[in-house]
Amino acid sequence: MRVFTILGPSQSGKTTLARALAGLDGVMGKRQETATVAAMQPFSFMGEDWAVIDISGGAENQAQIGPVLTASDAAVLCVPADPEAAVLAAPYLRQLEEAGIPAFLFINRIDQARGRIADIIAALQTYSNHGIVLRQVPIRKAGQVVGAVDLISERAWKYIEGQPSALIELPAEMQRREKAARSEMLEALADFDDHLLEELIEDREVLATEAYDIATRLLQHSDLFPALLGAAEHSNGVLRLMKSLRHEVPHVEATRARLAKLGEGLADVVAVGCMADQVKHLGKTVLLRALDGGLGAGNPVGGSTLGGLTGLATGAEEGQGDRGSTDPSRNGLEAGDIGQAVKSDHLNLGFCYSADGSAGLPEWAQPRPSTYRRLVMPVHERDEARLSAALDRLVGIDPAVRLEQDAISGRALLYLQGPLHLRRVLATLETEFGVEAVGEQVPPAFCETIRKPMELRYRHRKQSGGAGQFADVVIEIHPLPRGGGFQFHDRVKGGAVPKVYIPSVEAGVREALREGNNGHPVVDVSVILKDGKHHAVDSSDFAFRMAAKNAVRSILDQADLVLLQPIMKAAIHVPSVFSGGVIPVISNLKGQVLGFAAEEGAAGWDVLEALLPLIAQDALCHSLASATRGTGWFETAFDHYEEVRQEDLALV
Repeated sequence: MRVFTILGPSQSGKTTLARALAGLDGVMGKRQETATVAAMQPFSFMGEDWAVIDISGGAENQAQIGPVLTASDAAVLCVPADPEAAVLAAPYLRQLEEAGIPAFLFINRIDQARGRIADIIAALQTYSNHGIVLRQVPIRKAGQVVGAVDLISERAWKYIEGQPSALIELPAEMQRREKAARSEMLEALADFDDHLLEELIEDREVLATEAYDIATRLLQHSDLFPALLGAAEHSNGVLRLMKSLRHEVPHVEATRARLAKLGEGLADVVAVGCMADQVKHLGKTVLLRALDGGLGAGNPVGGSTLGGLTGLATGAEEGQGDRGSTDPSRNGLEAGDIGQAVKSDHLNLGFCYSADGSAGLPEWAQPRPSTYRRLVMPVHERDEARLSAALDRLVGIDPAVRLEQDAISGRALLYLQGPLHLRRVLATLETEFGVEAVGEQVPPAFCETIRKPMELRYRHRKQSGGAGQFADVVIEIHPLPRGGGFQFHDRVKGGAVPKVYIPSVEAGVREALREGNNGHPVVDVSVILKDGKHHAVDSSDFAFRMAAKNAVRSILDQADLVLLQPIMKAAIHVPSVFSGGVIPVISNLKGQVLGFAAEEGAAGWDVLEALLPLIAQDALCHSLASATRGTGWFETAFDHYEEVRQEDLALV
């Protein structure tokens, strides 16, 4: 079985194309869907087994692309026939280049093309380091695209509504244009083949078989992106694309070899988890692509025994035992086949598996940073424990979900790709786990510091029968520069406070600063224990801890406190055409643009560096998606604290 992925911008016709390709021979297996994000359709074409995986468009679904591409033999990037929409394909072109996977471009809805095909290719080329080679040119009649000419075979095809195209004689008015386009294509191929270059220099005829061989080799080495034309809704150009896939896409051995080159732990991979879901009454299911034969229930995979495994029939296999069973419990999955693993909780999405362990996916396959933060809590308090267990399981099937505990509220803190991702997570919690939950904004992570040094003596004394409590401390607090953190010093002389109690004093100080008097932690201070007294009987660790804690609290009551907010340093990745539009977005969020430059290794992309209040991070997710039409993304890291201005509070 060979596997390819269809990806591209929203509303580009990916699902329609996937269904048209799978239905060419009318032989299809059962379609597998994953939370409306990914769908896998096994099918048969000309007696060969295939599977196509369709990934929903949109920035918040891109995290699913990495695992799927890792398990695929090739990809098809489906793009609109509109030069203005080329920028929407930029994130997908970038990921395909980083993956090094053989990939076709399919310019869809060619019957609705806006502008010349050459302009569409030029616009796409802006965002690709790889050359994009047009393999077909359209045949137009009265301004409408009615067919296409294959530039390798030089055959002309007329589109027929809902049917495969018909072979026709090359129109006379197309001959000059076809010759010029074919020469451009051959020149692009000749950049990678010396023999072809010699033929062109000597003006010798290039045979179609030779051109096919070179094009196939360049595709399999991921040297070029060939572009084909069509309209999937009308079945136009679909058969040509499928035949190109059949003749040029490598088999699973090449996929395994490609993974083996990427790093340690990937050389002995036997399976890749390419899709995962949580199914009610069944539990976690993981679709595994076998990269080595004999993978079946009971085999060691990922360091543990594989539970149930169901092979996915292409349709031609159903009821045809002479072609080999799709039941892995008897024969195991053959190399390249896909099976659904159940009762294998040690398997998760986002990993490659050897027999005795696992390895993370390559760096290019990792999801973009999840920067949209929400506290998740159950609607009904009785579901608190069930929610915690459900979130732990969700992390295993969604590589873009990062789960932490909020330090202030103690609630589950989710880092997500955006609001649509949050909606999908909440829907999964309700439908598959039976837990109603809501997502709320994370409270502002404010803190405080002092403006001037202060000193205070505090005596803790308590006598209520039996052993008493006594501790006397003299505490001095100094402000530190921003980012100075916390320092503690002991300057007690003469044993006024025995050394054994010094750690308790520091513990009390830390506790008081962590809690703060106004609910915000106090930072960037230096605390000095200058003096004190103890009692031979009534002093204890507890007494000195309470004395230090209350001393700091008393100082903070009298101190001139200032409210601080964390400032994040953001790296914002956007297609260069949107760079100018992002600058006012940062300004409106009370941020500061530090500069921007072309992103190294990513054609047509810029990286903007900016300082931004943490409280504006969620708003940046919304604003950036709007300003860049869903193509931009960012990552942040803590930089420093600064005073909160009155206008900053408007962001809360």
